[in-house]
Amino acid sequence: MEFKIHSKFKPTGDQPQAIDKLVEGLNDGLREQVLLGVTGSGKTFTMANIIERVQRPTIVIAHNKTLAAQLCNELREFFPENSVNYFVSYYDYYQPEAYIVSSDTYIEKDLAINDEIDKLRHSATCSLFERRDVIIVASVSCIYGLGEPSEYEKMAISLRPGMKISREEVIERLVDNQYKRNDIEFIRGNFRVRGDVLEVFPASSNETSIRIDFFGDEIDGIYEVEAISGKKISRLEHVAIYPASHYVSSPEKMEDCLKQIEHDMEEEVKAFEEKGKLIEAMRLKQRTSYDIEMLREMGYTSGVENYSRYFDGRKPGEAPYCLLDYFPDDYLMIIDESHMTLPQIRAMYNGDRARKDNLVGYGFRLKSAYDNRPLTFDEFEKKFDQLICVSATPGEYEMKHADNVVEQIIRPTGLVDPEIIVRPVNGQVDDLLGELNKTIATGGRALVTTLTKKMAENLSVYLEEHGVKTTYLHSEIKTMERMEIINSLRSATLLLA
Repeated sequence: MEFKIHSKFKPTGDQPQAIDKLVEGLNDGLREQVLLGVTGSGKTFTMANIIERVQRPTIVIAHNKTLAAQLCNELREFFPENSVNYFVSYYDYYQPEAYIVSSDTYIEKDLAINDEIDKLRHSATCSLFERRDVIIVASVSCIYGLGEPSEYEKMAISLRPGMKISREEVIERLVDNQYKRNDIEFIRGNFRVRGDVLEVFPASSNETSIRIDFFGDEIDGIYEVEAISGKKISRLEHVAIYPASHYVSSPEKMEDCLKQIEHDMEEEVKAFEEKGKLIEAMRLKQRTSYDIEMLREMGYTSGVENYSRYFDGRKPGEAPYCLLDYFPDDYLMIIDESHMTLPQIRAMYNGDRARKDNLVGYGFRLKSAYDNRPLTFDEFEKKFDQLICVSATPGEYEMKHADNVVEQIIRPTGLVDPEIIVRPVNGQVDDLLGELNKTIATGGRALVTTLTKKMAENLSVYLEEHGVKTTYLHSEIKTMERMEIINSLRSATLLLA
């Protein structure tokens, strides 16, 4: 399908000329452009109109999960018929593996994966292989290593009614793709078998599953069904079941990789022994041997991403695959709040490298761990052909590299910046409560900012006690809850502290 905006509004103010100039720049092949738009000038709507005009797969990068969620919601409203996806880090909690030399303390990797975000990540990558009307709103996690896209696509299981294939062969391929058999608890990333019926819960869905009916060694029918009720939604003429993990490899390739890992382990262990570092040599051999055995028997191990270079066929130091490699060559990149996002992208590599130095130097990981990393900024620049940076205050990098700078100053509403009033500290909470009641009486909404997280929580409780429907929002709120809170604020069902 083509991108098509659904909105009762039309571009006004400075938006029409900004859209025309930026689209003209894209058509003329300009590599980097800047949209300099003041706050409240409708830059997201301008982005949407550009996407509709150029009809190309697009990634929009934001500097934090909350902003990405807000952009994703807005773009989904503009493009309800198209595939608008959300791609951020799927950790609710993440403690990276580390070694502190001064206290001889090894910190094991500890994490909590958000299943819903993991589903959204798989949905995003699957969409890129299935259609072109795709927008992915991502945080800077899009520059972190991800499995090789060609291997991910090659491992997909393509099935059609009438196809000659046995149930056992499909099951074997599902297991190779990191799916697990569970005949009792049917959840995402699992499959179950009931006689000649095989049901698969794809990694990219949490509401619908795939039912495959067999007649002997032939597929009799394929259906999309409601995962909970088992009710058939539609009969499918084709289905592609993508892997349950972005780090997958064919059994033949896996064995070759394990041999290379074992060879490199022996070389690095020997190097430690020659330097008299026997503890490091023993540590490296034990840990790596365990990982090799787990990979051989289970196809997975904790920290498998540290061996991604072998599975991807990359050379030491070569840039890792990331989400950007899943896009077709003609995709468009838009960076929102570029004055914040670009410095964040630039800083990712060095912090990761410093942590890995101790892990590799003291025998906790092979040198291949260095290649499980985010892109360097130079590598990032090579990943896009055309870029639009969006900001009210673009930084030095954007302005220096821009082939075209387009200003969007006049707001569609015609409103100017609001008056700023400074009031005394004494009695400020009661004064705030009075202003909130005035706002509520006129059907408005309010956003209150505080100095600390604790103050936001305390103020929210105080306002609730005085009859104001409110909640708080800060960095410790889980990603999906943030999206719900922002949607509630936009729909005028609560205030926000």
